Amino acid sequence: MAAQSFTLANLKISQIDSFYNQNPLHLFSTRNPVKSLNLTNPWMGGDSSLCLVDSSSASRRKIPIAVVASLPTANPESAVSDEKKPKWSWRGIKSFAMGELEARKLKYPNTGTESLLMGILIEGTSFTSKFLRAHKITLYKVREETIKLLGKADLYSFSPEHPPLTDDAQRALDSAVNQNLKAGGSGEIMPAHILLGIWSEVESPGHKILATLGFTDERARELESFASESGFLDE
Repeated sequence: MAAQSFTLANLKISQIDSFYNQNPLHLFSTRNPVKSLNLTNPWMGGDSSLCLVDSSSASRRKIPIAVVASLPTANPESAVSDEKKPKWSWRGIKSFAMGELEARKLKYPNTGTESLLMGILIEGTSFTSKFLRAHKITLYKVREETIKLLGKADLYSFSPEHPPLTDDAQRALDSAVNQNLKAGGSGEIMPAHILLGIWSEVESPGHKILATLGFTDERARELESFASESGFLDE
């Protein structure tokens, strides 16, 4: 009896294996077959999509990845041809992204200059972030001053996935672009440009926090001098 049950069990397993070998995609819905998936980044300009192709497709091809290194701008003067359009360095883009994320963590409805400043410090590897830390301006202190100045968000409030820029934050980014254009637009836009743009917005929270923590016009000129000598290269 036991031998007969064992034989029947083996027969059923063999039938199941045979069925799935003939129908490898049986477990997937045939109503909406997955062929490709496009991932887009809404805060980066141009065609910034990542296309992932279904591995079961008959013709295998490489996954195309096209990313245009640009950030939001409201300045029409910066709307130049693609050849002349200044590009943001990966550290500049990461600083922006980390600032946006920090605004979400603090549950703020917008990405302000204070968030951009925290983004530079969170990125952490640029010359600018090292310059700030060397002058005792740290992420912890900036976050603490931000909460003192703007207050804590409501416990039950939620920040949008991509908190829109405040007016002064937008002007700070436009200023960063203009600094690069005035210098000939030969290099990439770095976190140093963003910091100097924040400092130029005198009434912004970012400027006030920097001033509270000891950042001065002299420090700004020192940073600009270092950055100009190195062509805004963040090693």
